[in-house]
Amino acid sequence: MKIELIHMGNALLEKAIEYFWKQWGNESNFDFYKNCIENSVSNDISIPKFYVMLDDEKIIGSYALLLNDLISRQDLCPWFACLFVDESYRNQGLATKLIQHGCDESRKRGFDSLYLSTDINDFYEKKGWHYYANGYTAFGDRIKIYSKKLNQDSASIDHK
Repeated sequence: MKIELIHMGNALLEKAIEYFWKQWGNESNFDFYKNCIENSVSNDISIPKFYVMLDDEKIIGSYALLLNDLISRQDLCPWFACLFVDESYRNQGLATKLIQHGCDESRKRGFDSLYLSTDINDFYEKKGWHYYANGYTAFGDRIKIYSKKLNQDSASIDHK
């Protein structure tokens, strides 16, 4: 398994756009995902950035580092988003690898904290994330925000 940044000239660009959209989009917002990802493919250290996990050449997982995850807390940055592992690859520690990769990439870019929003209970807490606050989606739904200090070593992550 390897994790690859979707960047300019990447042969996986179109497949990655389709993958992210299929996991997180709906029938009316393909262009949103296409535009987001196509405008993130510079080779510099800025964000947003989109990553895929590959088994040989097959995309089996994803995550993104974003300026904002379409949530009311515009003051927080960066955001870990779009974590997904194909169902047939779950329970193998791959989500933990994607999360750790996102933390490492954020640290390389000079960030000392990372944020995410979720409605999932207990998953991220087991990975070393801490409840930070509530925020609101663009649709008015309340959602939990978690944070992770990036100066902690990776040994603090529970690899269950």
